[in-house]
Amino acid sequence: MSKRLPPPLAAYYEAKNRHDIDAMLAPFAEDAVVKDEGREHRGRADIRSWMEHTTRKYRVTIDVRQVETVDDRMLVSGLVSGDFPGSPAMLRFAFTLSGSKIARLEIA
Repeated sequence: MSKRLPPPLAAYYEAKNRHDIDAMLAPFAEDAVVKDEGREHRGRADIRSWMEHTTRKYRVTIDVRQVETVDDRMLVSGLVSGDFPGSPAMLRFAFTLSGSKIARLEIA
C-alpha cells in the first residue's frame, strides 16, 4: 500500500497535473487502451484526442493517495479536483503495464 509509483505512472501523473498533453501521452504504448466514462480509446492518436478533450473540459489535478498491485494491475486511488460536479472526488485508476509502457488504463 505504498504511494510509490513505477516510472511510467509517476511520469503520467506529473504531466497530468501540469496539463502537459505530450508528456501525459509519452508513457503509453502505441496500441494502448484507455477506458473512461464508459468509452474505450484505442491507440495513441485516439488517446491523445481523449486527453486533449478531458484536459480542456475538466482541468483536473490528481493527488495520489494509495497504490497497490493486484494480479497484473497497478491500482491507484487519487483525489481528483477540477471543473466538474462533485469535485473533489476519489477515483480509482487501474493500470496494466507492458515493460516500461502503459498498455491499459481504466478509470472508475
